[in-house]
Amino acid sequence: MSDEKVTSSLSRDDVVHVARLARLDLTEEEVELFTAQLRTVLDHAADVASLDLSHLEPSSRPIALENVLRADEPRPSLDRDEVLADAPAVEDHRFRVPRIGGEAP
Repeated sequence: MSDEKVTSSLSRDDVVHVARLARLDLTEEEVELFTAQLRTVLDHAADVASLDLSHLEPSSRPIALENVLRADEPRPSLDRDEVLADAPAVEDHRFRVPRIGGEAP
């Protein structure tokens, strides 16, 4: 990367034009402030764009994702009769729960 700083070609008229398109009524002070701020942002973007990243693989994430879930393998579970014995309501050998929106009429 070169030490030479490339200054953005963003002009005051560009900021006024974009503000008009966005229907923003900017004061002269705001136009000057935003012109300087946008030049800084564009200069930084140019710095990032000038980096040599040819040695890197394209990626959508900066850190590789790994599946942290355990394997889905069958294993013994609770005894059905024992669990249903502790349930507040049972119907047809299943938990009985209220209908969504209340009981049917």
